[in-house]
Amino acid sequence: MLALIMAGGAGSRLNLGEKPLIMIGRQPLISYVIDAFKGAGCTPVVATSHRTPMTQNWCRVQGVEFCKTEGAGYIDDMIRAVRMLDEEKPLFVSASDIPGITPAIIHTISGAYRTSGKDACSVWVPAPRGISDTEGMPYREEIRGIMACPAGVNILRGSLIEQPQDELQLLLEEPRLAINVNTRANLAEAELFLKNDLS
Repeated sequence: MLALIMAGGAGSRLNLGEKPLIMIGRQPLISYVIDAFKGAGCTPVVATSHRTPMTQNWCRVQGVEFCKTEGAGYIDDMIRAVRMLDEEKPLFVSASDIPGITPAIIHTISGAYRTSGKDACSVWVPAPRGISDTEGMPYREEIRGIMACPAGVNILRGSLIEQPQDELQLLLEEPRLAINVNTRANLAEAELFLKNDLS
């Protein structure tokens, strides 16, 4: 399955340059996401924009396929990228700032999607307690009676990319998916989590 990794945003809240290339440990943020999808047998394609020229260069050097979007926003860029790729089958769409994702998590998501019979799948994690809506995961919705936040990874049917899709709302009690790097505090948390995870 194709995995479209969205990497065209400015990352203005971090103010550390292009967010996909921020180093965590010995590798850039985006490489954790790319490696996870490769490990799950997916083909990653990175969606860049004029806001992330160095990310585009990094992809070129690393031999990672990429496409250049307008930088008009996550949804608009996603639609444009899917059109450019001419992908009609289901595909993963993932943020580039979720370094905790793993091949096992990706297999769990794809398995749940396949058995659901739905066109799409959105992935949610329980909302962190005691954290304000401005600290990295601002959107919340009740999923099966639990307040949850979107995890930044979805499956969408390419042929229906411009339409609302009947979706499975998959709630995963997976702390690794709650590592979403939007602020410097999130970055510090991600560094600590991944350091402990690798030790």
